[in-house]
Amino acid sequence: MKKILLICDLGMSTSLMVKKMQAAAEARGLLVEITAKSVNDYKMCVDEFDVALLGPQIRYKLPECQKIADEHGKKVACIDMMAYGTLKGDKVLDQALALIEEV
Repeated sequence: MKKILLICDLGMSTSLMVKKMQAAAEARGLLVEITAKSVNDYKMCVDEFDVALLGPQIRYKLPECQKIADEHGKKVACIDMMAYGTLKGDKVLDQALALIEEV
């Protein structure tokens, strides 16, 4: 099972995206676990997930999260702003899955 982490400032604004991504995964018959957490929790839970995506509103935190990800051999990126703003869960799911395949 693939594990995807969405990161935002407090872990709340990404909850709608989690639901959209889960619906897209279910429609495809994919077994994935998608969770939203705050950026402050990332350091403690990085090893629990295959990949992390930052909400566009905290893209300035990418260098900090990238350093943590590199230390743990994980991938991290920012969610595409248009996909996030229009709640395109399928596109964000594709972005996460593509990052997992790169590992």
